[in-house]
Amino acid sequence: MPHSRSAKKRHRQSLERRERNRAVKRELKTRVRKVVDAVDAGKPEDAQGALRIAAQKLDRAAAHKIIHRNAAARTKSRLAARIKKLQTPAAAPVAAK
Repeated sequence: MPHSRSAKKRHRQSLERRERNRAVKRELKTRVRKVVDAVDAGKPEDAQGALRIAAQKLDRAAAHKIIHRNAAARTKSRLAARIKKLQTPAAAPVAAK
């Protein structure tokens, strides 16, 4: 445990920040899961809407340095790729000769 007044204050602040950061990360995971669930259910419109909200949350978390900006970009890219794969019709398999 901290002994000096300033160390006690820093410890208190770190606990508050930790709690706030954990709440933001939980919200991110929820928003990402909503996109994935919509894709798995085969609902591209719902997935697009959920992606828009998830991207905003990811960008805000990256701006506040809660997650790394590259991690936010990577997550957004992977979610967008899943939606794009859902929207494009599968190519018909070519019969082998």
